[in-house]
Amino acid sequence: MSSVFAYFCCLQLIPSFHSALFLNGKQGRWPQLPPAATGRKAKDTINAARESLAKMIGGKPQDIIFTSGGTESNNLVIHSVVKHFHANQTSKGHAGGHHSPVEGAKPHFITSLVEHDSIRLPLEHLAEEQVAVVTFVPVSKVSGQAEVDDILAAVRPTTRLVTIMLANNETGVVMPVPEISQRIKALNQERVATGLPPILMHTDAAQALGKQRVDVEDLGVDFLTIVGHKFYGPRIGALYVRGLGEFTPLYPMLFGGGQERNFRPGTENTPMIAGLGKAAELVTQNCEAYEAHMRDIRDYLEERLEAEFGQKRIHLNSQFPGTQRLPNTCNFSIRGPRLQGHEVLAQCRVLLASVGAACHSDHGDQPSPVLLNYGIPFDVARNALRLSVGRSTTRAEVDLVVQDLKQAVAQLENQA
Repeated sequence: MSSVFAYFCCLQLIPSFHSALFLNGKQGRWPQLPPAATGRKAKDTINAARESLAKMIGGKPQDIIFTSGGTESNNLVIHSVVKHFHANQTSKGHAGGHHSPVEGAKPHFITSLVEHDSIRLPLEHLAEEQVAVVTFVPVSKVSGQAEVDDILAAVRPTTRLVTIMLANNETGVVMPVPEISQRIKALNQERVATGLPPILMHTDAAQALGKQRVDVEDLGVDFLTIVGHKFYGPRIGALYVRGLGEFTPLYPMLFGGGQERNFRPGTENTPMIAGLGKAAELVTQNCEAYEAHMRDIRDYLEERLEAEFGQKRIHLNSQFPGTQRLPNTCNFSIRGPRLQGHEVLAQCRVLLASVGAACHSDHGDQPSPVLLNYGIPFDVARNALRLSVGRSTTRAEVDLVVQDLKQAVAQLENQA
């Protein structure tokens, strides 16, 4: 299957300082621009990229903060909610003797059991350090989704953030984020009437961007995580914050030169930001075509797998009847005692894939905890492979991969 390479936009940067170089064997100098003009050019490039990202997700440019990637964006949201909780407690405790009804408590977070490690691990760390309280809501074994009623049932007076990924990175299952946001918004009206602060809503949209339309207004979220390399951009990211600093709080984790309005200081990586903006522009222009192509190829892949191995041997781990999933993701298992995912991949000659999330640590022959939380039986989950198709993947490449898997399975079974 063809590899997917990140799209980078080449940006010519002209130094604002005198620098010697050799041109055609002779010493020369870089062409010069006034420092102010060079700075304006970089600023204009960054602002244009910010506008492209905002357009891609239906937001406003002033609500976009550039980050190093999804992990930083997710940690920034969690960090900000903890800081805001304590700032809110302190201000209420000193406001004319009026004390918060939850004074002295810890902030409460609600998330799901199938979140990315950049959500799960920071929250587990906060819980271990007794800085916060976290509820991990299970996903339905029927729909594959975090259920809205389960999330609402977990709400406490101290709840400050609900964070549910927009689409799962291992199964492609799309979560009911708009419904969750609507219910949280209605609940917030009741909370404000009783003196409780509203609950904020965050979604990690890393997997969904570039594969389906993403609109922050439809989702109704306060925070949304953007990851460039998931939609053919550079390996940087961004964070959308609704009404940044005005309606939705954000606290910096770093302190420095004041870039990104002091919310994320540090000299901006202008070339990477330019590439991110161009990738977002392409998604805005072509998302429907990308989605249609990937769905067609992914469906063909699953058809070929069932045709070659038989429907009884192939278990499609990401299919839940009536539940939407991303168009590019195929998570499946080939049933058999010697067909663990990593063993099958070791025998493949052309296929490059993973047995779970590529950015997670290697679990060896242990099944993905995410699949187990989805209710996939242990022996089936241990055999899982996750294949992702791309914008340029062809049916011929699918045929090649299926034949590669077929020979790998035959080789393993002949060793028995």
